[in-house]
Amino acid sequence: MLEYINRRGSDCYKWDSECAEGCLPLWIADMDFRAALPIRRAMQSRLDHGVFGYSIVPQQNYDAVSNWFARRHGWHGISRDNLLYATAVVPAISAIFRALEIRKNERTGHTCSRLRVLTFTPGYNCFFSCIENMGCQLVASPLVLRDNRFEINWEQLETLAGEADVFLLCNPHNPTGRVWSREELERLADIMRRHGLYVISDEIHCEFAFPGHTYTPFATIARDDTDFCVCTSASKAFNIAGLLCANIFVPNAELHQQINHALEVHEVNGLNPFGLVAQVAAYNESEEWLDELNAYVYDNFCYLRDYIESQLPMLRIHVTEGTYLGWVDVSALGMSAEEFCRDLAKKTHVLFNPSEMYEAEGYIRINLATSREVLAEALARIKDYIAAR
Repeated sequence: MLEYINRRGSDCYKWDSECAEGCLPLWIADMDFRAALPIRRAMQSRLDHGVFGYSIVPQQNYDAVSNWFARRHGWHGISRDNLLYATAVVPAISAIFRALEIRKNERTGHTCSRLRVLTFTPGYNCFFSCIENMGCQLVASPLVLRDNRFEINWEQLETLAGEADVFLLCNPHNPTGRVWSREELERLADIMRRHGLYVISDEIHCEFAFPGHTYTPFATIARDDTDFCVCTSASKAFNIAGLLCANIFVPNAELHQQINHALEVHEVNGLNPFGLVAQVAAYNESEEWLDELNAYVYDNFCYLRDYIESQLPMLRIHVTEGTYLGWVDVSALGMSAEEFCRDLAKKTHVLFNPSEMYEAEGYIRINLATSREVLAEALARIKDYIAAR
């Protein structure tokens, strides 16, 4: 069922950007696999209708999201009353920031109070651009490396929570590949609750957990007095990001209304009709395809890990528990990650993301959602590059 597609020449950002011309791009986080057949069939049926005007969100979309998370992840209680839709998770986060800033100013009586956003570093680069673009203040909590895996610095997080208004979580975590355990999330939620922080949990990578690890929806550990929302989308898991359809679970009725208003103000609540039918087909009919994808991505990770250990011992890959992203330490090469990626692209035509864009030093992020042949060729070129230095 899983089918690799050569995307060169299809006007995709990953393969056809000017900087990607002639390169093997293992950078931007989308996949090189054709979408599942039920998704393509649903889109073809919608195409055959022949009219593509403004769309409402039908009940079947709410049902598809609710049933999927209840069945696959034990998250019950999603309904039309607590679910909002947006074009994508990142614009949704920006709109949520605006709603929370207005709420903060109303509570404090100030009109120009900046929202202080606490989040982990390294972190998803669009988190930082959202925070900056919305005029918010970044409060960074660096993860620490213990026993070859990234962990939360709990003492520091407790202190920083007293200096923030919002905690922005990535669950599972991009770019380190951590799948936060239930115990970690419960402890994190307790800290945020005691300090009165609103939690925004971006769970777009929720379908990618490696064997031995389980994704825990933040909503399943949040107490009734926990102030939070959860952003999800079928886009990452089913390779339909360009169809622009994301979900926001907001259990608090008052804030649900405020966020809905912010989405309208930001004009990011108008959905593509193809995105709506694709999401329903993904959640209702494409689970087998997703399971095959997960197995393939995990095998690619094992190949990456084994190749580094046997052929590139000067590099290091830390414990990775999920997502389809490898997080590789290149600091032993004696150059910054940006310098390494720039020189590698120039001399070997392989593209990775340097860790500076994630507020970290010495790492590269490798997209594993491609064919084994592409991954193997990219790693062979790295080996040749290092040997020639």
